[in-house]
Amino acid sequence: MSELFDSLSAESRLKIRKRPRPRWIDPMLATLTDETFSDPDWIYERKLDGVRCLVFREGRKARLLSRNRKTMNATWPELVASIERDPCRDFVADGEIVSFEGSRTSFERLQKRIGISDTSRARATGVRVFLYLFDLLYVEGHETMQVPQRERKALLKRALSFRDPIRFTPHRNEKGEAYFEEACRKGWEGLIAKDARAAYENARSRKWLKFKCVHRQELVIGGYTDPKGAREEFGALLVGYYEDQELRYAGKVGTGFDDETLARLGPRLRELEQADSPFCARVEESGAHFVRPELVGEFGFSEWTRESKLRHPRFVGIRTDKEPAAVRRERSGR
Repeated sequence: MSELFDSLSAESRLKIRKRPRPRWIDPMLATLTDETFSDPDWIYERKLDGVRCLVFREGRKARLLSRNRKTMNATWPELVASIERDPCRDFVADGEIVSFEGSRTSFERLQKRIGISDTSRARATGVRVFLYLFDLLYVEGHETMQVPQRERKALLKRALSFRDPIRFTPHRNEKGEAYFEEACRKGWEGLIAKDARAAYENARSRKWLKFKCVHRQELVIGGYTDPKGAREEFGALLVGYYEDQELRYAGKVGTGFDDETLARLGPRLRELEQADSPFCARVEESGAHFVRPELVGEFGFSEWTRESKLRHPRFVGIRTDKEPAAVRRERSGR
């Protein structure tokens, strides 16, 4: 067994399995909670506002895959090049691609590159990006997912060299409540709390929890309204989420669009237009047009109303890394 594993506890070494390198691993997902806490058996990481990325290094080559298994190499070529220069040539790691506005990660900035499939065009956007890695799932011929969380992070830090734009995701121990207050003061999206004793689960889990400073939700775009005044292309987006295999209407979103977004999104909406509403209940909105529910957006909002509608919503960006049928309303729970 590799010297890389020598620092693991004897119990953890027994949890390593020699396996062929996987072609895909379902990512572990965090569960939203309103309950912040401090616990010495948990670690706390900054919640990054970006695009989830699984990294597969196979000899000289690397693959970047989104959480819905789409290859992203052409969108983020500088990240691929940096990973392929790392001395470690056999690993699978989990992370997040981000860009910054000042000290804050910004999903809006990533919009200029998301969906681009030409490396020259991607670089020409001028949007500088980084890949923060936070978990190691496979390395040097061995699966590590059953190793406890804290020790997996220690393995990750030893296995890779971490030269910009590839970065290690730092964490804090035990003091989750104080760190959450600090995160919100700094304008971060929130924290991810992780059970330091837990294995990596290939599903949404309560071993990873989200503490959010701001409300954000992925929603399916099912329609739009006519533009008013000086605005062009469309007025608002009609959005919803799936429940019991039905698309439930969550309201309309009319803010957060700049001219570039309107110009890019308007023609796409018209291409998807259809006569029938995709929502399970009647939508009473003036000037409404309905579309095939194929686009997923990210939206900020102040709260959910009693009628399960968004209050004060705003558009943040289009997501290409999640299938519409997988979009559910996030509910807190621990």
